[in-house]
Amino acid sequence: MEIAIGDIVLRISHGQDIYFKVESIDSRTLSARLRGIDIRLCADAPLADLVKPGISEVANFRAKSLRLRAEIVSRASSQARLVGRDKKTSFAEIPGVVLHLDGDAEYMETCRRAYGELGLVNHSFYVPEERQGAEVEEYLKAHNPDTLVLTGHDGMIKGYFAADGPDRYHNSRHFIEAVKVARRYRPSKDSLVIFAGACQSWYQGLMAAGANYASSPQRVLIHSLDPVMVVQKVAYTPVTRTANIQEIIEGSVTGPTGIGGIETRGQFRLGLPKIKK
Repeated sequence: MEIAIGDIVLRISHGQDIYFKVESIDSRTLSARLRGIDIRLCADAPLADLVKPGISEVANFRAKSLRLRAEIVSRASSQARLVGRDKKTSFAEIPGVVLHLDGDAEYMETCRRAYGELGLVNHSFYVPEERQGAEVEEYLKAHNPDTLVLTGHDGMIKGYFAADGPDRYHNSRHFIEAVKVARRYRPSKDSLVIFAGACQSWYQGLMAAGANYASSPQRVLIHSLDPVMVVQKVAYTPVTRTANIQEIIEGSVTGPTGIGGIETRGQFRLGLPKIKK
């Protein structure tokens, strides 16, 4: 079976458990670079280990994926609680603004739609992981966000047995560099909330670089919407309060094995008077 760039494939050696898209093919090594369709994982695999699912299988997978995404966003929307508001007064409600740089264009659009459904102002851009460190400062200057998301795809490099560190991962070093640049630009972890990482990312390195939240403490896979679920909690927590770290982590799609972080002040503000548009 011929495998081409753009094909949706499964890995035989992993029990055909994860749907990937073929990003590139190395004709010299007869291997392919893969990116997860629903999870933020990148991987390399021999072409001989790949199989293309049937049209009906792909259709069923996409339908199930869309239902899951709708359920995740609906649950997040219903759980939003704006604490400390006088219900008798009509306040202007101003959640935090999000800047999202994503190494996957399709995931970026998925997250952009989710932000919109959650009522969050966001500036979302496709920026490959290796360029995020070089470009993040210009995006910060242009959009002045309260929250920054640096994500895409990642994964542990197969057969790498040296001590744990950035070289053990496909893209962790790029996320770390982008976090460091952003933190030099705005040092306060309450002034700029940063979520960084993807599947299996080097959590310790990302947190040490200055992230408020990161993946992946247990080097597990995370869902494409995990960053949205984390930052929307902070965006809707009043600025007078600290976002509940346990609720944030447990409210993510993956949970504490995939997402970790530190106590962070909320970004939601009330205003008076409320001006009708």
